[in-house]
Amino acid sequence: MTQPYSEQPPAASGNDLPSAQPAAPVAGQAPWNPPAAPPVQSFDPPQPAMSAPPQSYPPVAPAQYQQFQGQYPQMSQQPPMPNPAYGYPQPKSKIAAGLLGIFLGGLGIHRFYLGYTTIGVIQLVLTVLLGIFTFGLVGLWGFVEGIMILAGANYFQRDAKGIPLRD
Repeated sequence: MTQPYSEQPPAASGNDLPSAQPAAPVAGQAPWNPPAAPPVQSFDPPQPAMSAPPQSYPPVAPAQYQQFQGQYPQMSQQPPMPNPAYGYPQPKSKIAAGLLGIFLGGLGIHRFYLGYTTIGVIQLVLTVLLGIFTFGLVGLWGFVEGIMILAGANYFQRDAKGIPLRD
């Protein structure tokens, strides 16, 4: 059986390797040369003509300046206080801190309340780890601090953030 003539070359199989040399030109034809690349043209948009700046500006009447006076609100001397509902630190109660120191001073709750967490942890660890004997000593320590808070000692007039205690 014969195959019909086709102008397309046969499909290459996976084993066919391209030849390393270009095909020889057919007799009577010039060898194929790729066309030269087109010349590169730069595009510069047209520049507007520059005009000289005006030598003088038109006069402005003082009435135009006066129309803006009094339209803008005046700023107050102090900015408004932040809204306490949004996390602004509030002053702690002196009475609450003193009563916590008197009744739960052995556990260091008053120190936690005022923000002194390191000393509060020390008091709590001494009470829990060393037991009943130290609870009396640490409790006495907390009791004295509670009295000092209520009496308004200089050391206990502010919390750990520096905010004065409220009555």
